[in-house]
Amino acid sequence: MALAAAAAGAVVAVTLTAGTADAGTGTGYLHTSGNKIVDSTGATVRLTGINWFGMETDNHTFHGLWAGRPATWTQQIDHMAQLGFNTIRVPYTGDSLRAGATATSVNTDTNPELVGLSPLQILDKVVNYAGSKGMRIILDRHRPTAAGQTPLWYTAAASEASEIADWQSLASRYANNPTVIGADLFNEPHADGTDPNGTGSCWGCGDTTKDWRLAAERIGNAVLQTNSNWLIFVEGVSCDGNGGSPNVYDNIPDDPMACDWWGGNLSKAGTYPVRLNVANRLVYSAHDYGISVYDRQPWFKDPNFPNNLPDVWDHFWGYLYKQNIAPVLVGEFGSTLQNPLDTQWLTKLMQYMGQGTNGISFTYWSWNPDSGDTGGIVSDDWNTVNQAKMNIIGPYLNPPVGGGGPTSQGPTSPSPSRSVSTSPSPSRSASSSPPPANGACSATYEVTSSWPGSPGGFQTTVTVKAGTSAISKWTIKWTFANGQTITQLWNGTLTTSGSAVTVTNTAYNGTIPANGSTSFGFTGTWTGTNAVPTLTCTA
Repeated sequence: MALAAAAAGAVVAVTLTAGTADAGTGTGYLHTSGNKIVDSTGATVRLTGINWFGMETDNHTFHGLWAGRPATWTQQIDHMAQLGFNTIRVPYTGDSLRAGATATSVNTDTNPELVGLSPLQILDKVVNYAGSKGMRIILDRHRPTAAGQTPLWYTAAASEASEIADWQSLASRYANNPTVIGADLFNEPHADGTDPNGTGSCWGCGDTTKDWRLAAERIGNAVLQTNSNWLIFVEGVSCDGNGGSPNVYDNIPDDPMACDWWGGNLSKAGTYPVRLNVANRLVYSAHDYGISVYDRQPWFKDPNFPNNLPDVWDHFWGYLYKQNIAPVLVGEFGSTLQNPLDTQWLTKLMQYMGQGTNGISFTYWSWNPDSGDTGGIVSDDWNTVNQAKMNIIGPYLNPPVGGGGPTSQGPTSPSPSRSVSTSPSPSRSASSSPPPANGACSATYEVTSSWPGSPGGFQTTVTVKAGTSAISKWTIKWTFANGQTITQLWNGTLTTSGSAVTVTNTAYNGTIPANGSTSFGFTGTWTGTNAVPTLTCTA
């Protein structure tokens, strides 16, 4: 999370194969070519992901693991993938990597397989399950310690050497697992806005104690010594530190383009680039936020707002992409959207980053609803989707292609010492509508989880596939025969009449290319038997 610079069809169950998915997030390890991220075959990959935080806090693991159904840890990853997010950026602190670190606030009734596991062992599970969905993982050194964010990448309690050791440990741990694609070296280095002498991080100032560009080279090259396959993500600073003091709390007018969001200022990276010993591994990462986070950024007051924003982004980081210098990933951006101007900001930013394969990669902040300044994609139940946000973000997502777990499962987590009684894994039941013809569509209904009760509960994914011609809208219909009731549906518009169910596309997932697919999901209740209905699909 950032502070302002001045303020501080038919798709069946997934078949697992070696390597990550052959589309969506690409195949094998990733590297760079000009301003693009490419896979092992040279195909362009665009990361359109989400931040899931918590491992950087004193919980030492993902927030939301305290939630119940339908938001178990696997269901949350399923939900991210169903919405179209193909990457998870995972903030962490070195404290969570230490021997004896304990993960807290885990609902052991709904996540029994996590009982007794260390933070790293839980991370292993998330990595491997996300990989099975065709997703990628970016690890983010979010804080030196769980105590909080700092202007510099090191503190008296957490040295640069300790940061390098932590990164090398993680690089070694996931060296044979291409689901984990790289290291976001340090989150939001920034100037100390209370100090007119310009302490805190700078870019290109040459002082090894505060020049983040030089530190990124030292840390990044150390990581690549351990795992040369990783991408190295390097964030900007807030104020570059060259040619004067940073913006501070005083009565002297500041240059409106001297400082950006924490981590957002890469304006000097063209002149002072990060130099890595392994070619084609550098990705620059910027952060950007809306008015709900900090309303005094000068560009928000411009009478030409929001049409002035592309020039702002060009200045701070967009030029790196537009001039083919290096790829850019916007690692954090978000808003509550409570201010109508933020809707304009987010809409303009999504347009700027672009659609399809050729565009700037991003990871939205955040999945979590407990981000105080921005809220999340899901609400406090960790399941209900904020549709206003998804209506803007959804059209720009490149969904992961299911399947393709890692070539290695990574370190094997020992069984927890505490024994746990669990219910048998539910069998996955599915039915399909007829195969799609030219200009038509088909659909598959798959019960992905089910649990007993009075009534019982279940979660279902419905996948819609186009035939040999693209479609621009779709409608799925079925009739429940055993008293099932839908309680929550996402990625579709629901209409019911008794037991008859109709689901139509949303504004962002109606268009499906030839032989392509999309999906929606829902949770529901059942009594008696949870029979699988017969679906019809019209386009």
